[in-house]
Amino acid sequence: MNLSKREFIQLLGAASVAGLQLNRFAHADTATAQQGLYDLAPFGNVSLLHMTDCHAQLMPIHFREPSVNMGVGAMQGQLPHLVGEHLLKAAGIRPGTAQAHAFTYIDFANAARRYGKVGGFAHLATLVKQLKGSRPGALLLDGGDTWQGSATSLWTNAQDMVDASKLLGVDVMTGHWEFTYGMERVKEIVEKDFAGSIDFIAQNIKTNDFGDPVFKPYTLRQINGVSVAIIGQAFPYTPIANPRYMVADWTFGIQDDNLQKMVDEVRAKGAKLVVVLSHNGMDVDLKMASRVRGVDAIFGGHTHDGVPIAVPVANAGGKTLVTNAGSNGKFLAVMDFEVTSSGVSDFRYRLLPVFSNQIPADPAMTALIDKIRLPYASQLAEKLAVTDGLLYRRGNFNGSWDQLVCDALMDVQGADIALSPGFRWGTTLLPGDTITRELMMDQLAITYPYATLTPMTGEAIKTILEDVADNLFNPDPYYQQGGDMVRVGGLSYTCEPAQSMGQRITRLTVAGQPLEASKTYKVAGWAPVAEAARTAPGSKPIWDVVETWLKAQPDGHVKARTVNTPTLLGVAGNPGMA
Repeated sequence: MNLSKREFIQLLGAASVAGLQLNRFAHADTATAQQGLYDLAPFGNVSLLHMTDCHAQLMPIHFREPSVNMGVGAMQGQLPHLVGEHLLKAAGIRPGTAQAHAFTYIDFANAARRYGKVGGFAHLATLVKQLKGSRPGALLLDGGDTWQGSATSLWTNAQDMVDASKLLGVDVMTGHWEFTYGMERVKEIVEKDFAGSIDFIAQNIKTNDFGDPVFKPYTLRQINGVSVAIIGQAFPYTPIANPRYMVADWTFGIQDDNLQKMVDEVRAKGAKLVVVLSHNGMDVDLKMASRVRGVDAIFGGHTHDGVPIAVPVANAGGKTLVTNAGSNGKFLAVMDFEVTSSGVSDFRYRLLPVFSNQIPADPAMTALIDKIRLPYASQLAEKLAVTDGLLYRRGNFNGSWDQLVCDALMDVQGADIALSPGFRWGTTLLPGDTITRELMMDQLAITYPYATLTPMTGEAIKTILEDVADNLFNPDPYYQQGGDMVRVGGLSYTCEPAQSMGQRITRLTVAGQPLEASKTYKVAGWAPVAEAARTAPGSKPIWDVVETWLKAQPDGHVKARTVNTPTLLGVAGNPGMA
């Protein structure tokens, strides 16, 4: 894509345009707000809608954006590593508005009560229908992490999300957590449920034996006379971040050469617009965009970054726009292109917050969701405790939900230390909310939920922390394998993100005493990737551990959690930190 100076300036101001629309109607009544927020004037001749990382959230939810999302090296101070006021300033969003609440953690509990919940497939369906109706031929792209993250998705073996996605009108999809249902289940859905309805694409998944494509690498569509190619990029580190045995016959990875081959192939077939539907994470997408030519835009996911600006990246072929559309059904992206015989000449990009109290629920989707939930209604609604504090997950180092899980693991398992994965999914609860089984399962619903109690030396514990820190803070995005820092309970440490591998983690203490390298500690954890954990004696799912702990709390109340975060060095002035 070749952008003029005028177009480049327009690009940088795209979010501000959206912001002006949102700010204007931030405090209006529902009817006016819907018209102002979501009646976007059509533009161009090709429109692509994009959602990603909904994590099986069919119902409206709260989701707090991170207050810590640090970039290191060349990424410091760059999108997506801006939080709070830094992000608002970069995007031209006025503080104190509904849009500011959607994109930041600022005064979250009060703002959440003011503006209500976000997402929900019934409300999203209404918005999708409205936008598709005003944009003939528009496609809805799903970046993956759709089938995992809720009790009903786990209990129905993902069928609830498969049915909901079809009704929503998803046209093209790639994946990540989908693969944790196992190869057979994924292939069954793609080949049967999605047949003739949704294209599941992934150019970077091949068979182990002969290197054959497992899924279609791309799809070609004709939209208003324009040939459009959508190339799939599934999460490249699935066999590392998740159990290898679940995808034993498949290889993944970053395959820039193969992606370039696919781009060249679709261009040779006449594609005038080429986009990548990616689950890389935004930092990886930004690097990929600099290395692969001929891609007009990357629609990204995985990192859950709600980025209101399409970021232009220069490469040997011109420029590629890189986007990321948040998570949990909270946002819907709209990219309108003007495409001529020479390619893309202009565009408009908006990332729309989905305020569920400002968009009427679609009746057909409401009926489907009610049908899905009915057999599980009593289980979902069971009250386990009341939270006195804000419970959230997302952040580089810890969240109050993760702290609760760590506290439960230590208390129930009798451990010295707890380690909990740095998962980015999981809904938010406001102070005073009832923790139901459904809301607990929003944090824990995976297909390898086994809680563990393992003897570990102090040396092994430090090695784990160093490995995860390098995954998060390696200055080369291609060595970042997803997720945030492992959450800890019972353990304190100092972290210097800008240091090199093996040198970031220092001053480790347990119960106020230095961690001893040769001493063995009882370490509780969950979500092990090793296959042996499935049959380990006494193994039980993490939700049983957490539910036991919740029900044991005095007076049925969970006190506000003191979040255990490391002492950070060398991060002064980093705009990715509140």
